[in-house]
Amino acid sequence: MPEWWEKPYPTGTPVPVAGFPRPLHPPDSPGYPASPPGKDVMAYKRAISRAGRWPWTPDDWDYEYSKNFANGKAGGNVKDSGIAGFQRQMEMQGSGYVGEETFNKMRAARIPSGIPNAGQPIFDATCLNLIGLAFKEFGGKNPAPPDLVKPAHRVLALQKAITQIGVKETPTNSNRQKYGEWYRMNAVPWCAIFATWCFETTGDSSSFVRGSRYAYVPYIVSDALMGRNGLTLTNNPISGDLVCYDWDGGVADHVGIFERGTPLSFTAIEGNTGPKNWSNGGGVLRQSRSVSQARKIWFARVAE
Repeated sequence: MPEWWEKPYPTGTPVPVAGFPRPLHPPDSPGYPASPPGKDVMAYKRAISRAGRWPWTPDDWDYEYSKNFANGKAGGNVKDSGIAGFQRQMEMQGSGYVGEETFNKMRAARIPSGIPNAGQPIFDATCLNLIGLAFKEFGGKNPAPPDLVKPAHRVLALQKAITQIGVKETPTNSNRQKYGEWYRMNAVPWCAIFATWCFETTGDSSSFVRGSRYAYVPYIVSDALMGRNGLTLTNNPISGDLVCYDWDGGVADHVGIFERGTPLSFTAIEGNTGPKNWSNGGGVLRQSRSVSQARKIWFARVAE
């Protein structure tokens, strides 16, 4: 008797959807720019995991259409074969390209016997909600290639922050660094000053002002809660959003710039941090964060 992966997935009536969000090209597709991150990617990761062809590790999922997810991990097996593995099982070319044909195959596919939730559609309610949001965002088409669209200010600020990784205050434990000198408030805790520098040296930010407003993290949280100065809270952070941390149950202690990941597990570029002292560590680092590290985390978006 063949194993579940040795025959096509069972199918049923396609689940109803708002629409096909957009085509997705693997990052290494010749002649095509990499597809931007999106909620449809998260939906497919969940669906392909339910179908047995991607690891079920939601805390590690993100919105990137990665080469591994599109084509399967090099040297991998059934359980990490991704979109291409699903396509081959459905007797399609394992291209890793998600067009309407692959999308409709996923809509009809059912979980086979031999893995959890057998008989259910691989698209569950969470997948369908994400697909609806992605369709609303993309409307069936990928955005114009990045070279035709000016990057969002928050993306420019993030890119600037990444260039600063490794910069340290001098002398050690002095809180003296170039960002405080620029801000005209040096020798003080400087994570919020660093965020201000990243936004204000890449354009005229609607939220940050050199020399005033946000040298103190609780003010960022307060204004985001109230919707002041172009700041709003979000539950779905994207690259370039702010992320504020309360480590011990008091006021917000620290701020960084969200790089990538999910609200549960992500990386951020942070000023005045270190491996042992997260809020006064003296350097600019890329930090790996999870919700378990803080009493509370706020994600704030800076208006364009």
